[in-house]
Amino acid sequence: MSTILFDKIVFGPIHSRRLGTSLGINLLPADGKLCSFNCVYCECGLNEEHRTHTHLPTRAEVREALELKLMAMKKEGTSPDVITFAGNGEPTVHPEFGGIIADTIATRDRFFPNAKIAVLSNATMLHREEVFRALNQIEDNILKLDSVLDRRIRQIDRPNDPSFCFDSLLRQLCRFDGNLIIQTMFLRGEVNGESIDNMTEEEITGWLDALRQIRPKQVMIYTIDRETPIKSLRKATHAELDAIANRAREAGFDVTVSY
Repeated sequence: MSTILFDKIVFGPIHSRRLGTSLGINLLPADGKLCSFNCVYCECGLNEEHRTHTHLPTRAEVREALELKLMAMKKEGTSPDVITFAGNGEPTVHPEFGGIIADTIATRDRFFPNAKIAVLSNATMLHREEVFRALNQIEDNILKLDSVLDRRIRQIDRPNDPSFCFDSLLRQLCRFDGNLIIQTMFLRGEVNGESIDNMTEEEITGWLDALRQIRPKQVMIYTIDRETPIKSLRKATHAELDAIANRAREAGFDVTVSY
């Protein structure tokens, strides 16, 4: 199985389907995966297959690595469209996440003030006020909403916390008062003998209702693009994604689709 793990704090820049030229920041250990979800489609693999044995990078280490990279890009005459927190798991689990975001904003403003800052998050740490405030300070606060059904969340996203549920997630997402981007992975398949499909009418109707309550400034929908740790998963078709996107657009949302 091909697994994508990042062995540096700052990596890239790479071309992102959704974000353009993206300079990545990994706040997790370099030797494995650390995440509050264990998604069946994760390109980093399953948590239990990539246990970490090293420490999280410190706030100072992240700041120094970013400064050095942006300085080098400045000399080369290249510029990022976005500085993206992603990497080997969930970035907001880092205990210094708020301070790191503050440092990144200041460093970005020094070198590439037109670059956006993005965080790809599964939204599990929004109860931490420091995380909530930090996400409100960046341009692309991208939060996961793969399903509105608890049973499907447990099938697809597989949260570590057994109390994690859609109702609490919805309340947290609504707190942003529209200052967020919702990202949803659509797929189908089979896991442990159970069918998975988050494109049923029940799912899409509930998803659209959730979007009306959340009022995101943008909605990103996508499907599997790389090898997944669970082999029985299947991509959504272009026609299926287009149909979902059109329904969301008809409801008044700005939607981007990545096939």
